Amino acid sequence: MSRPPRLTEDEIATGLTALPEWTREGDSLTRTAETASFPTAIRVVDAVAVTAEQLDHHPDIDIRWRTLRFVLSTHSAGGLTSLDLTLAARIDEALSTVS
Repeated sequence: MSRPPRLTEDEIATGLTALPEWTREGDSLTRTAETASFPTAIRVVDAVAVTAEQLDHHPDIDIRWRTLRFVLSTHSAGGLTSLDLTLAARIDEALSTVS
């Protein structure tokens, strides 16, 4: 499967305008979110896992009780690609719809 090319600085900045909860840390995008409970956090992770498999693009996820931290980067491209922006938007959707 062909991977998308690395994004330019302008493309990253433009992409982040649609993802206000996300922060850039070097060659990664990060977001921390608190859920209502530990079971809710696990349901969010389950939803993200399905999306990650569909995209063949997998985030780093840290689970601390009901707090989730997501880190996205396309390691094979050595930085950020459109896959990271797409997955970030899908994670936002999972966080807003899973209850």
